Amino acid sequence: MNGFNLLALLVTLAAVFAWINHRWLRLPNAIGLMVITIAFSFGLVTLGRLGIVDQEPFVELIHSVDLGETLLNGMLGALLFAGALHLNLHDLARQKLVIGVLATVGILISTFLVGWLSFWGFGALGLSIPFIYCLLFGALISPTDPIAVGAILKKAGVPKSLETKITGESLFNDGFGVVVFLVILGLVVGESHGEAHSASSLLIHEVGGGLLWGGVMGWVVFGMLAAVDNYQVEILLTLAVVTGGYATAQAMHVSGPLAMVVAGLLIGNRGRALAMSDQTVERLDQFWELVDEFLNAILFVIIGVEVLIMEFPPPVLAAGLLAIPIVLIARFIAVAAPMALLRPFRAFTPHAATVLTWGGLRGGISVALALSLPEGPYRESLITITYSVVIFSIIVQGLTVGPLVNRLIGREAIDEA
Repeated sequence: MNGFNLLALLVTLAAVFAWINHRWLRLPNAIGLMVITIAFSFGLVTLGRLGIVDQEPFVELIHSVDLGETLLNGMLGALLFAGALHLNLHDLARQKLVIGVLATVGILISTFLVGWLSFWGFGALGLSIPFIYCLLFGALISPTDPIAVGAILKKAGVPKSLETKITGESLFNDGFGVVVFLVILGLVVGESHGEAHSASSLLIHEVGGGLLWGGVMGWVVFGMLAAVDNYQVEILLTLAVVTGGYATAQAMHVSGPLAMVVAGLLIGNRGRALAMSDQTVERLDQFWELVDEFLNAILFVIIGVEVLIMEFPPPVLAAGLLAIPIVLIARFIAVAAPMALLRPFRAFTPHAATVLTWGGLRGGISVALALSLPEGPYRESLITITYSVVIFSIIVQGLTVGPLVNRLIGREAIDEA
């Protein structure tokens, strides 16, 4: 099957499943699509084992596509740009200290906690996975996913201030978390000797370079937007940022995700205020909201369809279930510890750590990183464990984060935070 036919199949499935969800389930679109697609995948597996349906064409199709590459380099840039484009820079600046610490220190704490707890927990279940691979799992599962967070929080009725905290952290910890993952992956595949200066140099180059490149793109495109008043041309310029800018970031070996976040923030705030007419702002918002919805639909269908080629041996399935509380415990500590250090400088609402823990959803980025793991004896186990955490996160946490927020804190208290 060629690329066009694959895209046609994914779009068709997404459209039909979205219609079913809107018509009957009435779940948030991201959750509904994942639930229906997983049910569809397990249905195909069951019918295949009964000899009613030949599932091999679907399995071969999935094997023929590098889904990790597709997610990381095909869709991620556009989704991050779209998320940052609609985030208010003033609101983000008010939370900059919390977001900055959680997106860096929090990621490192979570990575090592998940790695250590997983090593001992998986071993107790009889699943022997070396510590360095457990640490790699910690790195890929620690970043909270802005794609999943943004898609679900909009439907959960979470107050704006809390949404800014969670979404802002997710946008930035994604880029930092990917770099941490690459550092540990280098140790696993033998491409790095593990010197502290090598790891720090990579972090500085990837993170600092991504932030700088995003800023350069944002300012250049801002100037170009200010020089014209034609919404078709201006939308094309933003598309150039997402495609050409992301490709250039990869060529320079800097963080493409962080570059997209910074460029999106600059264009969405300074560009919207000073370089665009009202008509352009309206058309640009409509365009990127549509792109965001479309790519989210495709993303969650891809995640669900991937279940077709996964194996669920009992020890690995048990490890996946154990990983859920491990990841939540590590997330709580990674949020609560930095918040405790920051309390002398700012106040936090009661239960803020609990809300940030439960609202920190895992999604497509963790799946993409897991799928990008090189072939080896532990790859399939880590993919299955990652899927277990992601499915729980999106479905269970995604459906309950809104009620949890209202019950623990209440909208009025959160809005004052």
